[in-house]
Amino acid sequence: MTKPGRARTAFVCGECGAEYSKWQGQCGECGAWNTLSQVVLEPASGGGAPAAARRSGWAGKVDPPRVTALKDVTQVAEVRMSTGIGELDRVLGGGLVEGAVVLVGGDPGIGKSTLLLQALAKMAAQVPALYVTGEESLAQVAGRAVRLGLPLDNLQALAETGVEAILHHAAQARPRLIVADSVQTLWTETLTAAPGSVSQVRESAARLVRYAKETGTAVFLVGHVTKEGGIAGPRVLEHMVDAVLYFEGESGSRFRVLRAFKNRFGAVNELGVFAMGDKGLKEVPNPSAIFLSGSARQPGSCVMVTREGTRPLLVEVQALVDASPLSNPRRVAVGLEQNRLAMLLAVLHRHGGIAVGDQDVFVNVVGGIRVQETAADLPVLLAVLSSLRDRPLPDKTIAFGEVGLSGEIRPVPNGEERLREAATHGFRRAIVPKANAPRGGAKYKDLEVIAVERLADALEHA
Repeated sequence: MTKPGRARTAFVCGECGAEYSKWQGQCGECGAWNTLSQVVLEPASGGGAPAAARRSGWAGKVDPPRVTALKDVTQVAEVRMSTGIGELDRVLGGGLVEGAVVLVGGDPGIGKSTLLLQALAKMAAQVPALYVTGEESLAQVAGRAVRLGLPLDNLQALAETGVEAILHHAAQARPRLIVADSVQTLWTETLTAAPGSVSQVRESAARLVRYAKETGTAVFLVGHVTKEGGIAGPRVLEHMVDAVLYFEGESGSRFRVLRAFKNRFGAVNELGVFAMGDKGLKEVPNPSAIFLSGSARQPGSCVMVTREGTRPLLVEVQALVDASPLSNPRRVAVGLEQNRLAMLLAVLHRHGGIAVGDQDVFVNVVGGIRVQETAADLPVLLAVLSSLRDRPLPDKTIAFGEVGLSGEIRPVPNGEERLREAATHGFRRAIVPKANAPRGGAKYKDLEVIAVERLADALEHA
């Protein structure tokens, strides 16, 4: 039995947050290796409110939980606040919900603080907001706001890392929006572990989540990213919040992509595109334009229509096929799944009669976009064939469709929206699955739709 007043230690997994009494090399819950770290666990302050409530028969202001039929639950409409940034509202599902906790992650210097400071400045004109900085001084935050040309009249900032002090100031100021930059710098007095440790990050985030739900205050948490690309800290942190947003961008490029990986109040895999400039981040209302090279048609290039969340995007797929000096030719895919590329090349050989077994094949999606849907199958094969034959595809041609192992071209969701997006950008030919062809004689401007059922038919039209 643990002695009263004596701290208890445990080993916590940094990936999933599972606790163990002793160290072990592999976590039994998530299977990760070398992720257990020792933390100091102390009983939470407050005299054990839940236990006291149970002993008193749930007396006082605490109501006992009860089983309720879902049809008897009162439905309350979600109250959303616009952030003043259309692309951010899109990723959030139409705006910021009151009481929502949003975790924003990204590489250092990608623009997380800049984006949230711009949103805070626009929202502060309608609702009281508080910017809590744990990594920078107030002078640095004010200097950034001046460089971005943001109004300083309604911006309230606090340089503090103690959760108890932050909640004390929040109780006095009563903001409707709080930005905590970053969650790895926060710490609570109830734990003796160092700030940034697994226990401190988890408990500090839990305090802010509890405050957000009790008061209806929306909270943005900025999270660091590890070298593997995930948000630093326990994975339980991502389960505690309502939305997880990742800020991505290629090094040397001024374009930034904000992607939703979890959203309890909207669609996941939604995409927002920004451009970094002298005055901060600016929205890109037509992202399809930046993902197209705009150059003359070249061999090995094919334009496809993909979907990110609710938005159709035109992206360019490039392929390079070259004779390999190796006994085992390379298969490299950037922005696509490499195993699927190998499978598609096998289908191309078996059902298209095109052999690339002695060739190196490199496939790239322009603009740093990661295409995770099967609609890229047909464009990839057309780009590979174009590079192999050293002949470009016909001008203003787009394609999309899933390729099956038996050589059939399968339909993909939202075919009409994809065709409409292609016609809007001036494309004149579209090679699509037969099931995605317009029905009832529908036409899209000057777009000629070529419906195919087999891979051989698509190669012939291309």
